[in-house]
Amino acid sequence: MSVPGRQAGPGGRPGPNGPGAPGPGANGPGANGAAGANGAGERATPKRGPGPAAAVRGPAAFMGGRSTEKALDFRGSSRRLFGTLRPERGLLILVLLLAAGSVGLSVLGPKILGRATDLIFAGVIGRQLPAGVSKDQAVAGLRQQGHGTLADMIRSMHVVPGRGIDFTRVGQVLLLVVLIYAVSSLLALIQGRLTTAIVQRTVFRLREQTQAKLARLPLRYFDRQPRGEILSRVTNDIDNLAQSMQQTFAQIVTSLLMIVGVLAVMFAISWLLALIALVTVPVSVFLTAAIGKRAQPRFIAQWATTGQLNGHIEEMYTGHSLVKTFGRQEEAAATFQEHNGKLFESGFRAQFISGLIQPAMMFIGNVNYVFVAVVGAVRVASGAISLGDVQAFIQYSRQFSQPLTTVASMANLLQSGVASAERVFALLDADEQEPDPVTSERPAEVRGRVEFQNVSFRYDPETPLIDDLSLSVQPGQTVAIVGPTGAGKTTLVNLLMRFYEVTGGRITLDGVDIATMSREELRSRTGMVLQDAWLFGGTIAENIAYGASAGSPELDGTTAAVSHERIVEAARATHVDRFVRTLPDGYDTVLDEEGTGVSAGEKQLLTIARAFLAEPAILILDEATSSVDTRTEVLIQRAMNSLRQGRTSFVIAHRLSTIRDADLILVMEHGQIVEQGTHHELLSAGGAYARLYSAQFAQAVAELN
Repeated sequence: MSVPGRQAGPGGRPGPNGPGAPGPGANGPGANGAAGANGAGERATPKRGPGPAAAVRGPAAFMGGRSTEKALDFRGSSRRLFGTLRPERGLLILVLLLAAGSVGLSVLGPKILGRATDLIFAGVIGRQLPAGVSKDQAVAGLRQQGHGTLADMIRSMHVVPGRGIDFTRVGQVLLLVVLIYAVSSLLALIQGRLTTAIVQRTVFRLREQTQAKLARLPLRYFDRQPRGEILSRVTNDIDNLAQSMQQTFAQIVTSLLMIVGVLAVMFAISWLLALIALVTVPVSVFLTAAIGKRAQPRFIAQWATTGQLNGHIEEMYTGHSLVKTFGRQEEAAATFQEHNGKLFESGFRAQFISGLIQPAMMFIGNVNYVFVAVVGAVRVASGAISLGDVQAFIQYSRQFSQPLTTVASMANLLQSGVASAERVFALLDADEQEPDPVTSERPAEVRGRVEFQNVSFRYDPETPLIDDLSLSVQPGQTVAIVGPTGAGKTTLVNLLMRFYEVTGGRITLDGVDIATMSREELRSRTGMVLQDAWLFGGTIAENIAYGASAGSPELDGTTAAVSHERIVEAARATHVDRFVRTLPDGYDTVLDEEGTGVSAGEKQLLTIARAFLAEPAILILDEATSSVDTRTEVLIQRAMNSLRQGRTSFVIAHRLSTIRDADLILVMEHGQIVEQGTHHELLSAGGAYARLYSAQFAQAVAELN
């Protein structure tokens, strides 16, 4: 039987904790701290719609999983990604100003350095000219000697015949260049520090939004998604997004400003050489766009396959016992190899294709360099431009092609980051559960009277599960719900907990429609003990105290608001104290998420103690003894009897011997209550309950024979 927290996963393997097991939240543990129901109860499996990454799962689908992920709107996702930076507008403006200052100074450097080259060259030429003549006389003399080209060159230079290199002025120019570059580096350093703060704060907010979104998602979302896929979006994709933004944001801003600044100075030096340099821009843009268009689908496939691989690993890890029991290690390894191979192929192709951009841009830059050097040399020889300006222009041509190459080489990071952003945004855009009413109601006094009034419900709109069900449970009553698998037993309590909303009728708690109550208020009055005992990493005392600390944002320190005496009292009442005292560290014994060190029955007793400490008005026990031995079952039954005292209790059980003392037994078939009464009344009636009871008794006899 499928129960909350033990969903029958696709492929027929029960998920150990269900989609919503670990962690607090709307769909996690209830107010009593027990493992949250996952809503997979006794029902026909709903159609698994195309969620953000719907995929075939489970050991039964080892070789058949295929992603349904499709590339979303790349441009729209990019704009939305940049929109997440809006809260950092002030710092962004400061970063832009710092970047402009740093780039502006670095652009000035080659121009000033060209002045030093002119001084050195003029000194070398001036020393070779006769002293005592003017520059015009020297030029005229050279022309008379037939050296017209040299005369044109000297005419455009600041040459003093007979004077050598002015090292004082050269030193001043070099010192100024060093100072300019130092200030530019300092501004760049501050800009990098602020950029890091902007990116990390943005990712911090995105993680907060994702966590809050997970708490608002309905249980059907988790029913349809592999847990590894969800974890991949929350961890891998957000981490990749943070890394991509960190490595690209500052460089893109700096590169774009560098292109504008360098281009302006290049036109100021020589419009002809600037036009030659500009010829490479459209070629670079065309190549970058063409290569990027081919690479983007590969990045989409890479991160979708990463989610599939994580989902498979998570399933095989949590179900490793079953995998080994049924000898499916080879199939599991084959599926891992298949997913790993797809990830290798998509990742390799994405990086290889996008990696073609940088060498292509370097080739274009080198071609541009050759043209600038040749044309510049001709212009220097004609006296149209100084040697220092040509030297500066060659540096500028490098500076101009470098940011183009940098932006192009970051295309793989940008595309990978946007691909991850698409997946995160798909999670953030998923349909949420219906919000609580603005002004929620609450019973004046919670006594535990529960009524189902003409309740209807269906997972699939075309397939009704519960239809026109009515039921009245008085305060303090113990109601047992029995029936075959798929009858709707667990669905009934899921509706009571508002893990799913009714499609017709209403459910009331002490006369108040639970749809008008906040989920937090409703669940704070309810305790759940499930078949799968959920424990978190912490001490035994913290795990028990979790029931009284429900709603706390942190698990650490959950015992702070609960006295040790109350914890021990709850443990004694539920037969936990007897085995805890045999442990070396007692209540300070640290458990991991798997509950290593305690048996399955002891884990179950711990969850019952947790519910006992919460003191709920309504108690739900869902197959709490189905997976333990007879002796432990007796202890659990005693603990549950203590827990049920004075509380309205709903007990779901396949072992009919465990519910003989229930005040009311409901027999469900196909979403309907076909019989109700006490144990003896239903046996005397000879109906469905009697057939179920006889079948179990006959099975027990057959097993003994």
